[in-house]
Amino acid sequence: MESAEIRRRWLSFFEERGHAVVPSASLIADDPTLLLVNAGMVPFKPYFLGETKPPAPRATSVQKCVRTPDIEEVGKTTRHGTFFQMCGNFSFGDYFKEGAIKLAWELLTTPVADGGYGLEPEKLWITVYQDDDEAEQIWRDVVGVPAERIQRLGKKDNFWSMGVPGPCGPCSEINYDRGPEFGVEGGPAVNDERYVEIWNLVFMQYERGAGDGKEDFPILGDLPSKNIDTGLGLERLAMILQGVRNMYETDTLRVVMDKATELTGVRYGAAQETDVSMRVVADHMRTSVMLIGDGVTPGNEGRGYVLRRIMRRAIRNMRLMGATGPVVKELLDTVIDTMGQQYPELITDRQRIETVALAEEARFLKTLNAGTNVLEGAITETKAGGGSVLAGDKAFLLHDTWGFPIDLTLEIAAEQGLTVDEPGFRRLMQEQKDKAKADAKAKKTGHADVAAYREIADSAGGTEFTGYATNQGEATIVGLLVNGVSSPAASEGDEVEVVLDRTPFYAEGGGQLADQGRIKLDSGAVIEVRDVQQPVPGVSVHKGSVQVGEVTVGASAYAAIDVRRRRAIARAHSATHLTHQALRDALGPTAAQAGSENSPGRFRFDFGSPNAVPGTVLTDVEQKINDVLSRELDVTAEIMSIDEAKKQGAIAEFGEKYGERVRVVTIGDFSKELCGGTHVGNTAQLGLVKLLGESSIGSGVRRVEALVGVDAYNFLAKEHTVVAQLQELVKGRPEELPEKIASMLGKLKDAEKEIEKFRAEKVLQAAAGLAENAQDIRGVALVVGQVQVGTGADDLRKLVLDVRGRIQGDRPAVVALFTVAGGRPLTVVATNEAARERGLKAGDLVRTAAKTLGGGGGGKPDVAQGGGQNPDAVPEAIAAVERLVVETA
Repeated sequence: MESAEIRRRWLSFFEERGHAVVPSASLIADDPTLLLVNAGMVPFKPYFLGETKPPAPRATSVQKCVRTPDIEEVGKTTRHGTFFQMCGNFSFGDYFKEGAIKLAWELLTTPVADGGYGLEPEKLWITVYQDDDEAEQIWRDVVGVPAERIQRLGKKDNFWSMGVPGPCGPCSEINYDRGPEFGVEGGPAVNDERYVEIWNLVFMQYERGAGDGKEDFPILGDLPSKNIDTGLGLERLAMILQGVRNMYETDTLRVVMDKATELTGVRYGAAQETDVSMRVVADHMRTSVMLIGDGVTPGNEGRGYVLRRIMRRAIRNMRLMGATGPVVKELLDTVIDTMGQQYPELITDRQRIETVALAEEARFLKTLNAGTNVLEGAITETKAGGGSVLAGDKAFLLHDTWGFPIDLTLEIAAEQGLTVDEPGFRRLMQEQKDKAKADAKAKKTGHADVAAYREIADSAGGTEFTGYATNQGEATIVGLLVNGVSSPAASEGDEVEVVLDRTPFYAEGGGQLADQGRIKLDSGAVIEVRDVQQPVPGVSVHKGSVQVGEVTVGASAYAAIDVRRRRAIARAHSATHLTHQALRDALGPTAAQAGSENSPGRFRFDFGSPNAVPGTVLTDVEQKINDVLSRELDVTAEIMSIDEAKKQGAIAEFGEKYGERVRVVTIGDFSKELCGGTHVGNTAQLGLVKLLGESSIGSGVRRVEALVGVDAYNFLAKEHTVVAQLQELVKGRPEELPEKIASMLGKLKDAEKEIEKFRAEKVLQAAAGLAENAQDIRGVALVVGQVQVGTGADDLRKLVLDVRGRIQGDRPAVVALFTVAGGRPLTVVATNEAARERGLKAGDLVRTAAKTLGGGGGGKPDVAQGGGQNPDAVPEAIAAVERLVVETA
């Protein structure tokens, strides 16, 4: 049974039994404590925590997940992987243990012909929590599992929690016996390789307190309602139903390994070393496609770094197997073809995914070359110092800064007769991991920060947003926090957070900045509102200060926004939609939105593009936007189902979480997007849009910044003034300015070249005199001293080599000259072959001089260069070189 069919049967089975089918959420977690969605229940977390009311009492999903705690282990075993799909069914206060157990058993054991998975009941083993008599009784007496195939395990294995105070409970796991070829008998308590877990049923019935680890926390009591959260690993079930030994041999990964074989000639199963590489390539390429598909782009931090790291591991392992050129496109197409059966959007977005992935491959191939150069420098330095071990910090620098794989560092070092300080490297890696874990643990306490807002939501409900229709209106204060703590009242001067039952204030979201304004109470009190946020979905928190009087919970109020600010932001937001569509028209669907900020009179828009946008294209985009303004198109908003919005071609932002009902903003026949923000009523209200330019903000992501309305007019007015001033200076018409200024700059550049040529000739004129006045140190001709301040590094190097060439070839010669350029000391040292035979190497002399100057340097034995921070130390550095020559000669 193919993976796509396993997924289809799961959703169909539970939908037929009253479960709402919930589409997989994006891998980009809508949770500040998570980098990526790593479990099937993550999208349902707000329901289990009581932050949001679930859409239905029963739900089911097949959720995309990525886990990356041990990326280095992927490939070494057949059990580690980064991407997986978790099939889940959930009950929110509806059915509990018996219902969950009976549903699981029915789906697993129902014959394939009748819509089930057709597993043999006698091969299924059950584990329950050590104290869960109820679950064991249901399995034994209701379902009919023999007592000898039911085992009890402790808190570590069969008790679930989120790792923070909140819901928890015992769980029961269903395991499949793969037979004696996978190990000894005795059930999952004895051998989890033979008895592989396929389905975990979590019975959320308790509330836990604070504590560390999986076992060290107290149970505070029962939850008000009991919930069910189950998870079946699709890949594990596929492994069983397809009759293969591990997940890498299942349909969605085996095809990627087959493609790798086609590209490299290496066959899976031929050797352990290449099998590891095959598994790395298959897993990492599939994960890369899924991440890029959900809007992640390669970068140096966060989820972007996860993507970059796994892509580079895959490419590196292809090269280890003999691939020499680009390989990503063919591997990526294979993944899209197979995973597209389950996620059709991968096929639709193929061009965008390919653009991002191929750009990263090209970048890494350049990085490999650069990293190799850095490594070779480190190897040379190690050998020059008489060492045989490459320092761990050097290997870590290569890995962390250049993305250079440690296995490649080990291989190249071994070729040069060196080992690597792996313990030192691992220690630095562990320190980095420990810091990341500490940061993540600190973030987990974030749930406590929103407790006060949840209490308000539970008691008063959410905040009704009235700002689409009005800029002001009556309201009631239903919540009040002073310095982050709930309070019944606040006085003049207090910093407060106010929750209203209804509000015209837009809370920051979707790239749009929050409204500002005032809240006035019937008592005469006034609150100046500076910001509005939604720390809990549906609850708008107005942040500001009490200007006059006393504010109390329950008081009637009148909320009014700063209309001028709102209108300026609305113009910016509508202009952002126009810019998005115009860029997609010019660059194609790969120019998908990657972020935005709409502020009064200006906006920035981030979009996917592997290369800079040419100035001519940007000019055309700007022209198109302003043409739309002149057409006076109406801007309308409509609420509809997410499916209907997609049918109409509405654009959705990557990574955004949308409900079943969405708001679609349409600008005439030009643009249609899912958006919850505020907009103008007609494009003519924008007046003017001026694109200021575009730049790179990360790998494959560009940013356009622009002005709108009066701000755009003011900018152009200033530009006009500057143009008028330039006309006066160069005596030309506006259209002649580029040519005239280019001519002036050309003449200036020619003059600078002449000056530089004169300076270089003057420097080189000193060569003969320096060579004639060389000191004789035990038969070695030594030229050492300081030349004219301002001499550049290139000229200094030419002078040193010229002086060395003027000294007779059979006489040992050392030339060490110093200068100060830009306030920093520089030195270049050169030796001839006769001097090197006497142990005088340029690199050693430069390091001695540079150390005295407060810097560093290096190079080859015949010529080396260095510098420092202290120009006053040049005389001391000259003396240090003289001493070393005396000692060595």
